[in-house]
Amino acid sequence: MKKMHTLAGILAVLSVLVVLLITAVEIAAYSDWNYYEKEYTKLGVPETVDMSMDDLMDVTHEMMAYLRGNRDDLVIMTTVAGEEREFFNDQEKIHMSDVRILFLGGLMLRRIALVVLLFCVFFLLLTHAPLARILPVYFQRGSVLFVAIVGILAALFASDFTKYFTIFHEIFFRNDLWLFAPATSLLINMLPEPFWIDIALRVALLFVGLMAACFAGCVIWRILAKRRLKPNT
Repeated sequence: MKKMHTLAGILAVLSVLVVLLITAVEIAAYSDWNYYEKEYTKLGVPETVDMSMDDLMDVTHEMMAYLRGNRDDLVIMTTVAGEEREFFNDQEKIHMSDVRILFLGGLMLRRIALVVLLFCVFFLLLTHAPLARILPVYFQRGSVLFVAIVGILAALFASDFTKYFTIFHEIFFRNDLWLFAPATSLLINMLPEPFWIDIALRVALLFVGLMAACFAGCVIWRILAKRRLKPNT
C-alpha cells in the first residue's frame, strides 16, 4: 500500500504542476488586455501594420476568442492603411487553426489533470494515507525540480531565442505554415519575436509565482500538522 500511496502522491503533484503551468499561460493570455496594448506601443506595431490601436485591439480580442473556442472562424474585417480588408490571410488562418487545437488541448489537459488530482486525493483519504507527510512534501520536492527545469529552459531560450522558438514550432506543428513572410503577413508584424520573448517571460514568472504560493501553503500545512501531533504538556 505504501507504494500505491507514493504513486498517488507523485501523480497528484504532477497534476497540480500541470494545472499551474496551463493556468499561468491562460492568465498571461487573457487576464490583462492592457498588456497587449502596452506591447504594441513598445514595439511600434500600429505604425508597422498601418492600423489604429483600437482596430488592433479589436483584432486581438477576436483572435483570442477564436483560440479559446468562442468564435468559429478567423474572418475578421478591419481597416489597414485606410482600406477595409480581412486581417488574416489563408496561411495564417490554417496555422491559427493548429494553434487553436494546441490551446484547447491544453485546457482539456488541465481538466484531465484536475480529475487525476481529485482521484488521487480521494484514494489517499480512502486508504487513510498520511496526507501531511505525502502531498506537501512531494509538492515541495517536485516544485524545486520544476523550477530547475524552467530555469534551464529559460537559459536556453535566452541564449538563442530564435533557435529554440523554431524548435518549439517544429515539435508542436507538423507543417511549415508558421513560417510567415513579413512582407505578406500582418500577423507576424502584429506579434513579432520580441513580443514572444516578453510573453514567455511573463508566463515563466506567473508559473513560478503560482508555485511559490503553493510552496508556502505546503510549508504552513506541514507546520500545522506537526503542531497537531505534538503531545499536550
